[in-house]
Amino acid sequence: MKFRNFPMVPRVVYGRGSFDQTSEIIEEKRNKERPFIFLVDKVFKDKELSKNIPLQGKDIIIYIDTTDEPKTKGIDEIRDNLKEEFGIVSGIIGIGGGSVMDAAKAVAIMMNNEGSSTQYQGWDLVKNPAVYHVGIPTISGTGAEVSRTCILTGPERKLGINSDFTPFDQVILDPALTKGVEKNQAFFTGMDCYIHCIESLTGTYLNAFSKSYGEKALDLCQKVYVQKSEWDDESDEDLMMASWHGGMSIAYSQVGIAHAVSYGLSYLLGTHHGVGNCIVFDRLEKYYPEGVKEFKYMVEKNKIEIPQGICKGLSDEQFDIMINVSYGMVPLWENALGKDWQKIMTKEKLRALYEEM
Repeated sequence: MKFRNFPMVPRVVYGRGSFDQTSEIIEEKRNKERPFIFLVDKVFKDKELSKNIPLQGKDIIIYIDTTDEPKTKGIDEIRDNLKEEFGIVSGIIGIGGGSVMDAAKAVAIMMNNEGSSTQYQGWDLVKNPAVYHVGIPTISGTGAEVSRTCILTGPERKLGINSDFTPFDQVILDPALTKGVEKNQAFFTGMDCYIHCIESLTGTYLNAFSKSYGEKALDLCQKVYVQKSEWDDESDEDLMMASWHGGMSIAYSQVGIAHAVSYGLSYLLGTHHGVGNCIVFDRLEKYYPEGVKEFKYMVEKNKIEIPQGICKGLSDEQFDIMINVSYGMVPLWENALGKDWQKIMTKEKLRALYEEM
């Protein structure tokens, strides 16, 4: 048996206020003739965080509209514009949630790889190392800050660039940056982490390495969402660590049914990742009975409304599109149901599942 030699983020800074060290941290990678490019969630435009970004020389901020999740076309356009204006850059720094993290990783890869980002959607297709790239999350749950994938929606599919060159070279974890996130958004993103844990810990790909990370992440999610009566600074810190450990768990195993099915929703309907996972997971009692029971309790406790009826009125063609996108996530289905997963989750059963949502 041949074991995979997965990369990890080589450098990470953790601490409340550590964002203030960004300039110092990236200085050793700075070439004065080549700018750093800061990809920042548009929600921070004209806000205090943007004013504190340590721009020098030719450095620029590109604000990312996260109304929609990253698309291959948008990544290619950013790469082409940067190449035309600067040629070579010192690095790419992503500041925001999972969508911005994924955009930063994708742009960093595409700066050193030719063609369209659609060519690299899949597993281990990237030929050349990415430029230096840094992740600074401002919301916790996706695990994008630590994962070896960046999820992109292309003209034909929603699929990540999964490669050894995808992980960040540096991550700055500052719990203070997550303060003030809108309640529903924070919950849906936190549940992304919770669902990561359930899918990893119950999957066929589970091993001792991923199990140790997944169990710790699950404990922290339960502490934040089940045991505690109100949110505080410790909750921000715990969820940031849960996100990190959850991302590590799936890096060495895989996610499962909720993610596979939600990709179809996202591709066709534009449903955001965290919301989509919750919509699907809410219907998966048959496959994850204990996890779904606890999930429903957390939803009720936090007074969250899961969107309903989003697939109502879709045509046969539209259902087929979602099914085909979902069916393309083979490793996810194998992790959840084993090698014979297509016999268990037939296209007819998957259609019926979508019809419930």
